[in-house]
Amino acid sequence: MIRINLLPHREEARKFRRQQFYAFSVAALILGALLALVVHSYNVSRIEAQQADNDFLKSEIAKLDKDIAEIQRLREQTQALLSRKQVIELLQSHRAETVHVFNELARLVPEGVYLGCAPSGQSARPDCKSIKQTGLKITITGITQSNARVSTLMRNLEASPIFASPQLVKIEAQEINKRRVSEFVLEVSIERAAEEGDKSAGAKVEAKQ
Repeated sequence: MIRINLLPHREEARKFRRQQFYAFSVAALILGALLALVVHSYNVSRIEAQQADNDFLKSEIAKLDKDIAEIQRLREQTQALLSRKQVIELLQSHRAETVHVFNELARLVPEGVYLGCAPSGQSARPDCKSIKQTGLKITITGITQSNARVSTLMRNLEASPIFASPQLVKIEAQEINKRRVSEFVLEVSIERAAEEGDKSAGAKVEAKQ
């Protein structure tokens, strides 16, 4: 009977399989490292691309903010110019208003009423009164020989197309050059200017809406 010793062959087979295992393990490690390197490189490239996009967006946002600030500045300048233009147009439209006001007052003042200072022919008082305009309101200080004449003046102002809403602020007795007179203060509005002011205010409200 022939006996064959298979131990060397088996040992060779085990050694070959062991070498294959090591080779496969090393190859798997190398392949895993390569795969990890590829994934890492891909992630780094994506991060860099995203960072570049973020930097681009930040720069564009900064440009837009600068443009918005410039637009706001231009709007403010435009609004200031428009306001100045409106003021100039208003002044031009009312440059003859003072003349009309004084002409109308001279026409409406009844006899025996003196606006501003003492009656003519008498020495003017040191604290001579005045006619003062504040916006659309005129404050008239004057002297009258009787209270009834002040009432006549107020009726004349009420009927005037230029004036409106006369109101007597005060009236009190005074003595000028040993004569008993009454000093009065009344307020009256300018009708025409008030209407235009209302129109301008309405236009501003519509523009805001």
